[in-house]
Amino acid sequence: MSQSTQQIEDDVREAFESGVDIYQRVKEITLKALTERRLDIENIRDVVEAAFKGISAGMSNQVEPAKADFTQAVSAIDDVLEKTAQVSKLAIEEAASRVNEFTQHDLNQASEDIRSLERIFMETLEKVTRNSNEMISEIAQNFIGHVQKNGTAVGKQTQSILTALNDFRRKGQNAVISGAATTVSIIAEIGGGILTGISESLENKGK
Repeated sequence: MSQSTQQIEDDVREAFESGVDIYQRVKEITLKALTERRLDIENIRDVVEAAFKGISAGMSNQVEPAKADFTQAVSAIDDVLEKTAQVSKLAIEEAASRVNEFTQHDLNQASEDIRSLERIFMETLEKVTRNSNEMISEIAQNFIGHVQKNGTAVGKQTQSILTALNDFRRKGQNAVISGAATTVSIIAEIGGGILTGISESLENKGK
């Protein structure tokens, strides 16, 4: 049974309030939450929004500590989405090898989902600036300015992956018309399995 979004929010808030290993703990919570759901865009969006709400709720009232902790926590989410993009690429390639009828439509849809990951990250970050108090809003705006200038981890990874998928497309490894829903389901299943392995490895390392 997957955690509720409220539980994710509470776990991230508690991790944030503890002030201990914020980056690592937020990364573990977010990854684990993603592995408990079907790996699709709507579920990813729900988990990311819940994590950001937890960050906002748990922030200190002191500017400097809050700024440092916010950067750690948001960077953890960025890195989880970067890992999700990598996993999605592997899942696409694996699905193509399993499914005889892997179409251009399937590949385009999967590529669009990967492209959406950075958009989810930035849109949720911008929502924090609108719905939080003045201090949190200012910290979030400064962080947005930083990533707009330097790029996000997930954005950089996405560009690399999309280039690789274009090469994959040109090699003609996608065949005739098929039921897109079936293929997308297989991609989500494979991706979820890979992400679970990463999450468990991270948990064991933490222990």
